[in-house]
Amino acid sequence: MVLPMESLDLLKTAIGFGLFSCTIAFLWAPALIKVLYKYKVTRRSEFDATLNIKKKVGTPIMGGILIIATVAVITLIFNWEREFTWVPIGVMLLAATLGGVDDLLNIFGRKRRNRKLKQILKLIRVHKSLKQRIWLTIGLPWALFKRSSLWLGSHPGKGVHVHEKLLLQFAAGAITAWWIYFKLGEHWRQIHIPFDGYVDIGWWIIPLIIFFVMFTANAVNVADGMDGLAGGSLTLTFGALTILSWLNGYNEIAILNATTAGALIAYTYFNIKPARFQMGDVGSLGLGALLAINAIVINKMLLLPFLAFIFYIELTSVVIQVFGRHVLGRRIFKMAPIHHHFELRGWSEEKTVMRFWIMHAAVVLLGLWIALY
Repeated sequence: MVLPMESLDLLKTAIGFGLFSCTIAFLWAPALIKVLYKYKVTRRSEFDATLNIKKKVGTPIMGGILIIATVAVITLIFNWEREFTWVPIGVMLLAATLGGVDDLLNIFGRKRRNRKLKQILKLIRVHKSLKQRIWLTIGLPWALFKRSSLWLGSHPGKGVHVHEKLLLQFAAGAITAWWIYFKLGEHWRQIHIPFDGYVDIGWWIIPLIIFFVMFTANAVNVADGMDGLAGGSLTLTFGALTILSWLNGYNEIAILNATTAGALIAYTYFNIKPARFQMGDVGSLGLGALLAINAIVINKMLLLPFLAFIFYIELTSVVIQVFGRHVLGRRIFKMAPIHHHFELRGWSEEKTVMRFWIMHAAVVLLGLWIALY
């Protein structure tokens, strides 16, 4: 089959943007590393569940700025299109800002007060002030939400707490859902079901979009625990999204995905063990949200479990571990997320990362194959 010249031109342009983004990121990465060291934006041992933390203490975090800033600036200058790129970039920056605040608070902030539910219930009964008892009673559902959300996170520490992340991620998902449902037209209310065709699900697409944006952002965040794991896997995923966007004629999204893949190549080069810097929440939350949005807008939402395979496995392992601890009363894995489980079984960090890359690449390839039907 001979491809139309316009299609080949789009592919050439997308690859060109990927190479351009990679080059720009490589050029300013040393300056970013120097700034992170200068201002001591480095990993600390407090509230860090990473294995072998002593070997990683002092490594700069927030290296994800390299990708976020490169992609945002290149898109703003060369690929800004109100219908397709402004919301993905806007939501990416919103999620990245949330992650950046979390990173900085965990380094420079003070430990935050987090009152236990038993203490709140006791205060409702014994507090001298009637107004305070009424206020605590009114706020009890919120307190219950805060405490139950801790099941999904590690030590609350000094940064943004889990319930706050969930609310802001919900906002990011809601913005995406509003954009697709109300701004892109009725065609985008149909979802593509592999091997079956398109189904119009109407307003049900709104909660689906919110779920996938929140789940994917958290999944990438959870997977960012080993040098090279998130960066290499995301490069494969955004490369696949570039191909799918190109095949389906989404010019701006294809260029955006290629731009992201290029910046990720440069990031991963500096993140291979021993890492010069690590992604941090600023990168993992921002890129996780962007990954979900770019898959949704090209109507490949149901392929996200394939395209984001290793990330979904990582987050699912955390959910299973929480279920085991709080319902069954025992651990299912030696440690969650699952990359630490294999590390405790004797796999080296390099072995774990490389094998996860290979598994991820195989499933992403399967997703590409399914997408062609």
